[in-house]
Amino acid sequence: MSEMLPDRRRREILDRVRAAGAVRVADLVAELNVSDMTVRRDLNRLAQDGELQKVHGGARLSAGSSATEPGFTHKAELQLPEKAAIAAAAESMVEPGMSVSLNSGTTTFALARALRRISGITVVTNSPRIADVLQDAPAMGQTVVLIGGVRTPSDALVGPLATAALRTLHVDVCFLGVHGLSDRDGLTTPNMMEAEINRLFLERCDRSVVLADSTKWGLSGLYRIASLEEVDTVVTDDGLDAADREALSQYISDLRLEPVR
Repeated sequence: MSEMLPDRRRREILDRVRAAGAVRVADLVAELNVSDMTVRRDLNRLAQDGELQKVHGGARLSAGSSATEPGFTHKAELQLPEKAAIAAAAESMVEPGMSVSLNSGTTTFALARALRRISGITVVTNSPRIADVLQDAPAMGQTVVLIGGVRTPSDALVGPLATAALRTLHVDVCFLGVHGLSDRDGLTTPNMMEAEINRLFLERCDRSVVLADSTKWGLSGLYRIASLEEVDTVVTDDGLDAADREALSQYISDLRLEPVR
């Protein structure tokens, strides 16, 4: 198979950054079947053109792109091994009979697939996709509560109907996916209405668990959900480098770094 032309390859890289918010050099090398040097040269060119911002080990959206809202379908194709590792760790926190909430997101969707095996749980979600995947779960006695509302580009149901319903509920554990998290801005999202309902998810639980792969660290969406100090646990992957682990550990006492296979 012939090598992709440089302009097309850079467009592909930019599409991936816009869809996921961030990319890693190692992932691009494997997915595009090019050398590490080629990827770094492409990132340098895109950074010089103002299309993205280079960070340690990869790149992310430029600072002026905090309002960009990636679609569910694009995000679902990215960081799959990382999401699988995070979902497996999160599943181990759930026991039969518990009530849990999952906001809309591709990592929480991966967790929903894993939760199909656990009997007797009640799942509260604002994601039609998550509700669908749990509807015919093989485990016995599952209850799914789908909060209604208006659908966003990332496939979340939001708005007055959603917030009113969520205020009447309380769960044992909330599993929250986020667009980005940073020491400066905390948990963030590009969507104002998702910020409101995600904040409510955190308030209406006994324990809060953020699920975010390592590319999310250092990203900031336009709207703040909560500070890092308001979260009980963060589950991420071992792609987070030592300096970032140390920074996140200053705010999160229960930080779990899952190995990616």
